[in-house]
Amino acid sequence: MKLYIAEKPSLGRAIAEVLPKPHHKEDGFIRAGNGDCVSWCVGHLLEAAEPQDYDPSLRQWRFEQLPIVPQHWQLRPKATATKQLSVLKKLLQQATHIIHAGDPDREGQLLVDEVIHYLGVKGEKLAHIQRLLINDLNPAAVQQALNKLQPNQNFAALSTSALARSRADWLYGINLTRAYSLQGQKSGFNGVLSVGRVQTPVLGLVVRRDAEIESFVSQAYFEVRAHIQPPEQPEVCILAKWQPSEACAAYCDTEGRVLSEALARNVVARITQQPALLSTVISQRKRLAPPLPYSLSALQIDAANQLGLSAQAVLDTCQTLYEQHKLITYPRSDCRYLPLEHWQQASSVVKALTQNLPALSNSLANADLSRKSKCWNPAKVEAHHAIIPTQKTLDLSRLSAQESGIYRLIARQYLAQFFADYAYQHTRLEFTIAGGLFVAQGQEPLELGWKHLYPKTMAPSEETEPSQLLPKLTQGTQCWCPKGELLNKHTQPPKPFNDATLMAAMTGINRFVRDTELKKILKDTDGIGTEATRASIVELLFKRGFLQRDGKTIRATANGKALINALPDVATTPDMTANWELALAAIHHKNLTYGAFMEPLTAQLHTLVAQSQFTRLVLVQTAASRGARKPTSRTALSTTKVASKATKTPPKGRKRPQAKTGSN
Repeated sequence: MKLYIAEKPSLGRAIAEVLPKPHHKEDGFIRAGNGDCVSWCVGHLLEAAEPQDYDPSLRQWRFEQLPIVPQHWQLRPKATATKQLSVLKKLLQQATHIIHAGDPDREGQLLVDEVIHYLGVKGEKLAHIQRLLINDLNPAAVQQALNKLQPNQNFAALSTSALARSRADWLYGINLTRAYSLQGQKSGFNGVLSVGRVQTPVLGLVVRRDAEIESFVSQAYFEVRAHIQPPEQPEVCILAKWQPSEACAAYCDTEGRVLSEALARNVVARITQQPALLSTVISQRKRLAPPLPYSLSALQIDAANQLGLSAQAVLDTCQTLYEQHKLITYPRSDCRYLPLEHWQQASSVVKALTQNLPALSNSLANADLSRKSKCWNPAKVEAHHAIIPTQKTLDLSRLSAQESGIYRLIARQYLAQFFADYAYQHTRLEFTIAGGLFVAQGQEPLELGWKHLYPKTMAPSEETEPSQLLPKLTQGTQCWCPKGELLNKHTQPPKPFNDATLMAAMTGINRFVRDTELKKILKDTDGIGTEATRASIVELLFKRGFLQRDGKTIRATANGKALINALPDVATTPDMTANWELALAAIHHKNLTYGAFMEPLTAQLHTLVAQSQFTRLVLVQTAASRGARKPTSRTALSTTKVASKATKTPPKGRKRPQAKTGSN
């Protein structure tokens, strides 16, 4: 008997659908007509043991017990999972072949692996487990995946990297959360001050941005524009910006902005009613390739900008489109590329989109399904590929407005791959006026290409808007400057974060990393957190009272600021967690061992715990903190696919209900 173990019932049902009939639905599994069975995990069935599971004295929080470092790691069944674990145990004993069908990502790999090991599968049966990778729940795609089973051993390093992250998050979150919560109690604060290797640097981003805004002092600066008329074209006005020379450097800031109003006014006076010689003409035909299909983070950013949705709302909606409606492929993807086999399915997908989205029918007439954009790159596809529409047809009136909006974004981004590049002429004109250099730049659209699909209100985040349309002139043309214009400007403070920009900061974390060498390494990586966890990390910070919304912007609360100001920089900047992500990727690619990652991390933990004794926290007691609950050791799992489970861990001399927490 073959046993397929899926991550969730929805995936299990999709697998069973393509197995021989008749099917018999039993308690916790489905038996196919040929005797094979499909069962599932319902998310995480196991959780990290609590500190008190290792030692009952650790139920009470005492600084002298820190850091807590298990010598032999333990898992325990979740309270709601006992029944399903029993079903799986019985089926595993009966099975002759086991197929691992967890989600195609790091956590999906570990989630099923840990159940298999916990239930005692060993020897030949363990060695011959196969891996099933499913990105699309429609029957044809599932059948295709079943024809491409791989040895599960090929994914052992991926599972190890997930295990390393889980345990490291447990160590970091449990110990620093206890250490700083105990420090908070010294100042009369009754709440839990959770610290995590991802959530805390994200909070640090917001706190530092808020501080920059609050301390910002606007400075006046000045720009000079020349209004230039080409010969015999009095109706045309070219706007050219003055480029200060090195001789003016003393009157400019580090970004070349002119700070002297007197200097700017003098330039205006000198160029007014003066000839303007066109000294240089640079005209280039440029092309802009279609935006790549979406990863989850890229989709969350565009959906926040265009639909006003939070990152968590986008993820939840995508899960429904994937599991319930089967309209999109696996959504928790960090990849923006596609395997060549999907190019071969393009006509079927486009046919489905034509039926699902009739408003796009006219635009689709210009699509060329023989085109291969740069997204078709199997070398950049690992366990999962970009989020794209499936071949499923459906009356979209059955979708909610939110579901429909997300589906349209995904469909449009996919269809763009079959349109020509956007082509435009970029022109730079350099004028010499009264000895000064003035530059005008402009763009002229030549071929809209994929932009046919994008109304201006729906432009993807990568799009840049064209500047002024410039007349065709030749070098050496003598023009005329009837007037100069002085523009009074002021430097602007950085903008506060919103859902889109905070998600962009987490994915493009290299911009915020302080270490210059690490910044270079991280330039092309995926930032901090994972596609599946970033939204939950942000939501976690709101729930814990560290972040708050001010309209569409995201700000840090007083307690969020206090915590960041009390912690050492290494805990509040993204450098450390970015290093972790690099190390975990190295474990996945077998360039680093589990021990080489965990040993220095444990040593650093001792230092961080010791440092916490010398901090002073000034916190605001809130209604939430007065009824605060103590966190559990599920910290290592809080940003995977499930939330933490509460257990009672009252501090010394005081009894309070429990709280969920997480180290990420």
